[in-house]
Amino acid sequence: MTTLTKPKKQRVDHQQRRTAVLMVSPALVVMFLVAAVPIGYAIWLSLNVYSVRQAGLSKFVGLGNYLEALVSPAWWHAFGQTFLFAFVSVGLEVVLGVAMALLLNMAFRGRGLLRSTLLIPYAVLTVVSAITWQAMFESNLGLVTGILRGLGLPGGDMVWLAEPGYAMAVIIIADVWKTAPFVALLVLAGLQVIPADVYEAADLDGAGRWQTFWHVTLPLLRPAIALAAIFRLLDALRIFDLPFVLTKGANGTQTMSMLAYQELREGRLIGQGSALSILTFCTVMVVSLVYIRFAGGNIRDVSRES
Repeated sequence: MTTLTKPKKQRVDHQQRRTAVLMVSPALVVMFLVAAVPIGYAIWLSLNVYSVRQAGLSKFVGLGNYLEALVSPAWWHAFGQTFLFAFVSVGLEVVLGVAMALLLNMAFRGRGLLRSTLLIPYAVLTVVSAITWQAMFESNLGLVTGILRGLGLPGGDMVWLAEPGYAMAVIIIADVWKTAPFVALLVLAGLQVIPADVYEAADLDGAGRWQTFWHVTLPLLRPAIALAAIFRLLDALRIFDLPFVLTKGANGTQTMSMLAYQELREGRLIGQGSALSILTFCTVMVVSLVYIRFAGGNIRDVSRES
């Protein structure tokens, strides 16, 4: 009886897998056409020298564009500025996001209204957010500079977006304001699934609020925090819109994406711009693989423990 049932079950499993493959195949083909084909074309362009401004300048150079980019000080400056922006902004967003999520998870009157209010910045278009912060830091009429000037604090008469360091600070502030609510939303979802009996056990053991947060809440929030951090980190490494609107990449705010845009769009150097775009793509991919290699194992461990 068993010998007859097992082959039948295997045939059923094979048919189910075949059906699943047939149903998923159209989506895979569309994903290939949407993602793989443009990436492959960009790689091909990066292996050639092609200029819109100079007629007849088109030839295969292999890895020449990549070597030229890797020895260029402009690339490494943009590389460093991008990682500086990414780590500072994502670090602040995680800290503020966790704090906001803990606040939103409390039971009090008006909690629903507060949740809606705190999530508004994430719904605002990035370009609109950038223009708003640009106006707030105007040297004469800006709200922030006006408050600093009124309180007699440094920076009231400064043109923030024209000063290296300060311009990057404005971009980080604008990014944190917009995306910290996204981190809070993911962490809040993690808080909602923590069992209440865990806190009851900690209370019976005599743990205080700080001990409960540090030894109970924070470890159980590690998967949600890790997920939010990787989403934001990958997005921050590709940052383009904020520096483009606020500074056009000037005053020490040029990122990898900005540099690729300037070579490709403004310089009309298709090969060099494509090579910079592929280098940006590879950088983001390597960071994501390293992050998943270490943080992904922690997520699986925590999931097993819970």
